[in-house]
Amino acid sequence: MKLLFFGFLLMVCTAAGNSVWAQDTEPGFTRSDFYSAMSGDKEGAINKQIDLVAGAPAAEKDAYEGALLMKKAGIIGNTKKKLDLFKSGRKKLEAAIQKDSSNTEFRFLRLMIQEHAPGILGYKGEMDKDRLYIKNNFKKLPIVVQGAIREYSKESKILKPADL
Repeated sequence: MKLLFFGFLLMVCTAAGNSVWAQDTEPGFTRSDFYSAMSGDKEGAINKQIDLVAGAPAAEKDAYEGALLMKKAGIIGNTKKKLDLFKSGRKKLEAAIQKDSSNTEFRFLRLMIQEHAPGILGYKGEMDKDRLYIKNNFKKLPIVVQGAIREYSKESKILKPADL
């Protein structure tokens, strides 16, 4: 009986979360799918999200696309294309952060990329500032983003679950 109840509760919570989320996005793009692709290493999933990010709110499009391009750079094989993708993505993400420096989610995207970027790229300078900003503003984020940050913090060397 308890198992049935918890299964039902999980189903209701999932449906409620999806319907709440669906209200604040354009059709096709969801943060949950975006973060699922960002946490994996499948080029196809990244490419799909790059296509779907066109449906993201305009103010967030560059940040999402930039993060996806940099993530893709880390999983493809062509060295020249890796660098081009990374540079292009970096410009987009940094431009989005410059336009909206108080956006905690954008800083989380940058932190994820910086933590995994090779040192030779010189893209590690804001990790401590971003970690502190995320820590101080975590509770203001949408539930989907909070969940992505919690999951990320379990494996991160910079952002720990205790920070949240």
